[in-house]
Amino acid sequence: MHKSYLLALVSLLASSLVGARSVDGQIRLSDGSSDVIDSVDSIDSVGTGSDAIQIQKSEMDKVIASSELLSLHRSLVEIKSISDNEQAVGEFLLDYLHSKNFTVEKQYVAFDDDTGKTIRSPRRFNIYAYRNSASPSIILTSHIDTVPPFIPYSLSHPSSTPFKRDDILISGRGTVDDKASLACQTIAAMDHLDEHPDTEIGLLFVVSEETGGRGMSRFSESRLNSGTYHTIIFGEPTERALVAGHKGMIGFSVRVRGKPAHSGYPWLGRSAVSEILPILMKIDQLGDIPVSKGGLPSSKKYGRTTLNIGFMAGGLASNVVAEEATAKVSVRLAAGDPMEAQDIIVRAIRDTARQNRNDTTVVVTSGRDGKKGDVEITFGAESYSPVDLDFDVDGFNITTVNYGTDVPHWKIYGDNVKRYLYGPGTIFVAHGKDEALTVGEMEAGLEGYKKLIAAAVERERS
Repeated sequence: MHKSYLLALVSLLASSLVGARSVDGQIRLSDGSSDVIDSVDSIDSVGTGSDAIQIQKSEMDKVIASSELLSLHRSLVEIKSISDNEQAVGEFLLDYLHSKNFTVEKQYVAFDDDTGKTIRSPRRFNIYAYRNSASPSIILTSHIDTVPPFIPYSLSHPSSTPFKRDDILISGRGTVDDKASLACQTIAAMDHLDEHPDTEIGLLFVVSEETGGRGMSRFSESRLNSGTYHTIIFGEPTERALVAGHKGMIGFSVRVRGKPAHSGYPWLGRSAVSEILPILMKIDQLGDIPVSKGGLPSSKKYGRTTLNIGFMAGGLASNVVAEEATAKVSVRLAAGDPMEAQDIIVRAIRDTARQNRNDTTVVVTSGRDGKKGDVEITFGAESYSPVDLDFDVDGFNITTVNYGTDVPHWKIYGDNVKRYLYGPGTIFVAHGKDEALTVGEMEAGLEGYKKLIAAAVERERS
């Protein structure tokens, strides 16, 4: 069959045949199952009619089923593991690693219920695995939780090109963040240990990275954080570049209290919405204002500090002067100390609020200490300075990233510990509805982890 005819046929099939749907030029099919057979790199003929779709689906399934890496990745993604609900994927990993001759330890991690109360239960846990030493010198770590909502696993291939193995697109929640790294780290460790069984490698897979890092903090404070390691390899989507560092983090909320009144007589009240708006406008500008003029710091390495007002609510109805308004803000800190940044934020809010009413009371509160004011600022428990990382292994691109990780939640014991951040996939699709990466990206990511392990072993020997 001529390729030009094939391309036209595949495009037609993508938009018209039962059992397939075209998305962004892709023929997309939900996951199926297949016996393990040899993978196929490419095909030039896909048949006609519904048979063509089934042939391509079969070929994609063969590729996944014939690969330990891709099969593990599929199993992980198919299990829903939104933060605070990681038990099912944890149990799967426990059984999988046991079957691969790892000793596996569960480390239970508390969670917060809908009221904010901390609950201690066996519902979720970190996983710590090793083969020949409970105190490994090299540790690979990723997180097993994802953001909501759950998006099912699916496979697709560009409809405009001949079928090619590397171009298969794997979609679904967690395909990139962070189950791609998790699967690649696991297989990289297994492959190395099968060849070099005396290497002391450990695997640490934690919960709750997406919601404050409680899983990593729990590990860090426990006996398992023994300080025998010289290399830690963190997994996150970095487009297979080594990350030289990432920005710091501050989170806070602002609550403004007004006075309710009938909207026909607004002068009898005080609108919390009207008072929070100039405060938020000022907050939004703090990353663009020089420190000398009351703004937040920037740096050559990380650029400017950025702020995101991610949530805002206020008032009850359009005919009622708003009694209360709230907002939640995330800060990605490019330089300096979080406490200094908090002082800058508080000062900016206070000055702006008092431009509106010079008798405005502004308080910083934990939310549980009973402090009340016209404007209340509450800083979250998670805050840290920019994080510098190691990038001294040849053969990788080098970058910095703006997102937060579990790196600052791991308290390091010992001297000269190398910390690397690396992984397949891009952060630009993580957390979104189009989260996905290709088979080629996954397999290249695996090779990158193998290279990092080999460099760590060589460093230990030298």
